[in-house]
Amino acid sequence: MGMEAKVTVLDRSLPRLDELDWRYGAQLNTVYSTVDAVERHVADADLVIGSVLVPGAAAPKVVTEEMIKSMRPGSVVVDIAIDQGGCFETSRPTSHDNPVYTKHGVVHYCVTNMPGAVAQTSTFALNNATLPYTLQLADQGWKKALLSDPGFLEGLNVHEGKVTYEAVCMDYTPRNDVL
Repeated sequence: MGMEAKVTVLDRSLPRLDELDWRYGAQLNTVYSTVDAVERHVADADLVIGSVLVPGAAAPKVVTEEMIKSMRPGSVVVDIAIDQGGCFETSRPTSHDNPVYTKHGVVHYCVTNMPGAVAQTSTFALNNATLPYTLQLADQGWKKALLSDPGFLEGLNVHEGKVTYEAVCMDYTPRNDVL
């Protein structure tokens, strides 16, 4: 948007779309993500950035090979979800040394560990995101910190040898049961 590009965000979270509408107004086009909407917007795009995340699971293939074929030659797709398997059917992992390939005339950038290219910046970002939790642990102790913050509690995956995250293990123990 800062370079005056026409930007469209597709998402399935109505609260997130409302937040983006409120923050950016007419500068940003927000669209509820459906198969038809993805198909229509991918075909018109010069650049598609796929950033689908399903915590604890592989990324769904949101953009089909047929959709990629419908793009103009020279268009670009960036698959940020590649570390979770990718969200484009035509994605395959690439590296910082050999970052792109072309399929159906569309340039693909599917570098795993993208933050590794900007190590210092990504380290600062990670520190800024995790410092509040570190301080909460120091101030309250681990158990009270987890019990007082449902979001923090969601980060507990294993406790005393018991898996507490359902997506990782069918024989899991609910988080509240181990505390």
